[in-house]
Amino acid sequence: MSCYSRDCGVVFAKRSDRIGGLIAALPLITVLSLIWLHIEQQPITELSIHAYYTFWYVIPTLPMFLLFPYLIHKMNFWLCLSMCLIFTLFFFGLYALLLSRFGIDLL
Repeated sequence: MSCYSRDCGVVFAKRSDRIGGLIAALPLITVLSLIWLHIEQQPITELSIHAYYTFWYVIPTLPMFLLFPYLIHKMNFWLCLSMCLIFTLFFFGLYALLLSRFGIDLL
């Protein structure tokens, strides 16, 4: 089975939901960004800050992956996806507000 990196997750998802989900969950963009920053000889503090904020930005996106399976059975795909994105933006706003009280500024 051959696949290109951009559609490898789709190929595996057709064969196994769990493996496809695992591949989709891998932080490939973050890893590539860190490699790029390193190649451009950015200071280690820049790489560290990038990884730090990536962690905080991932957390508010996670509830969408619980909401989507629930909503997809109740509405069409595009409406479901739109609702999930709106929910994620709303949740991110609340999350950023909460974290700001602990000195973590996401916005």
